[in-house]
Amino acid sequence: MKREETVDYNIKIAWHAISRMYNTEGENDKISASTGYVLLNIDIENGTPATKIAPQLGLETRSLTRILKNLEDMGWVYRETGKDDKRYVKIFLTDLGKQKREVARKAVREFNFFVKENISQEKLNVFLDVINEINKLVEQYRNPELQEKKEINIE
Repeated sequence: MKREETVDYNIKIAWHAISRMYNTEGENDKISASTGYVLLNIDIENGTPATKIAPQLGLETRSLTRILKNLEDMGWVYRETGKDDKRYVKIFLTDLGKQKREVARKAVREFNFFVKENISQEKLNVFLDVINEINKLVEQYRNPELQEKKEINIE
């Protein structure tokens, strides 16, 4: 099987193209694809527990810690620890962070609008069904107890 025929290769290539596009678009505002997605996943009104952001984005905790530190250094977010439990940390957007979040939100909306204008809703529905199924299969593959025993012929 050629790499161009594999599911993971095509997903990776598509994601890297999208990520590069967002990085280029956000360059003037100092927003990378990663920081944009973090900003978009912080609740504007109530903040978001730090422990919930990484799983929502499929990030490693170390990566999120680095991103949050950079966002804090730039004055885009701030942290509040729990009154009763100092281990509980909630992330909030500053006014500047809310402005940057809006820039990221606009870029994501414009790209998705462009995609929807150029790909039929029927094809997008099939794509979303397939990608959701692939995500479920990834979990099954990672957890042998969830797998059905099947012979796989890899050539």
